[in-house]
Amino acid sequence: MTGVAPTTSHESPAQLPDGWKTSAPEAVDLDSRRLGAVVDWLDRLPNQNLHSLLVARRGILAFEHYRKGADERWRDPLPDAQHGIAVKHDLRSATKSVTGLLAGIALERKDIPSLDAPMFAYFPEYADLRTPEKDRITLRHLLTMSAGLDWDENVPDTDPRHGEMRMWREADHLRVALKPPVVAAPGEIWNYSGGCSELIGAIVRKATGKPLDAFAREALFEPLGITDTEWAQHADGSHSASGGLRMRSRDLAKIGQLVAAHGCWNGRAIVPARWIEESIAPQIGAADRLWFYGYHWWLGRSLVHRKEFTWASAIGFGGQRLYVVPGLELVVAITAGHYADAMQGWLPSVVLNRFILPAVRA
Repeated sequence: MTGVAPTTSHESPAQLPDGWKTSAPEAVDLDSRRLGAVVDWLDRLPNQNLHSLLVARRGILAFEHYRKGADERWRDPLPDAQHGIAVKHDLRSATKSVTGLLAGIALERKDIPSLDAPMFAYFPEYADLRTPEKDRITLRHLLTMSAGLDWDENVPDTDPRHGEMRMWREADHLRVALKPPVVAAPGEIWNYSGGCSELIGAIVRKATGKPLDAFAREALFEPLGITDTEWAQHADGSHSASGGLRMRSRDLAKIGQLVAAHGCWNGRAIVPARWIEESIAPQIGAADRLWFYGYHWWLGRSLVHRKEFTWASAIGFGGQRLYVVPGLELVVAITAGHYADAMQGWLPSVVLNRFILPAVRA
């Protein structure tokens, strides 16, 4: 809170028929003055372009704030967009964490028999791309982004080498994902890859016999009371498992609450608790980063008043964040429009670490 003056408390979020219980922050041991200070800070911050900030604790939505600002809808500009309770927002790569949850549901239902099944068992139509090295890649490797395939998303997305953009440009995105050669032993090196996510999405589709959006609607969204979504599609009509999902910020926060509650929403089990536990447990780490990675969830830590808290996060380009802090029973959803500047990285972190976490009283 250094350099940030306290502000007056904010009212409770609106009580709507969407499944969320709401309260004032103090009812769940959150300091409303500290939470409100983030609004004052954003008002003074040039080019802040944060669109929504929601905070839930102990299963109760206790803080909700929306701001006007330029946005994109699947890369189409939306200048001076008005954001609010009923407005959907691109999740970008936070979609990947939803894909991970769908894989867990399909595994629980025995549609997917094992995470250690060979990847190519699901893609006989691409037999021409198989090699002995690729036959060692399993579903688990795809979930942990450790397939070992030659894939690069660190270059600008305008670079023809950018793996995810190649999938959008070419007619057969799965061939793009399966074609690269193996350059590292599967399971040894983490390498961020939308290709891994698309292959997981395709496996879920093939295993369940349902389009990804239909399976998501039946198995995840409807049980959560999520009824208003859009999902970008590839050239073949399949829905993107690596990005392109749009939903309301309240619904994004529901995904976080589901994870915080070990797979339950309002007392109903939706995702197996064991899958949640494994998904947000460190499965692999990158050699050049402090974060770990689970099953399509990023894992990090924060320090508040000399006490460390670990968190899991769904992260999307432009500043989209869904933080789950299990030790505090805390969920934080953030959407933003920083698609072309470095604020997409540090702004959500500052909001979480300078304002939200210090607002937790007990």
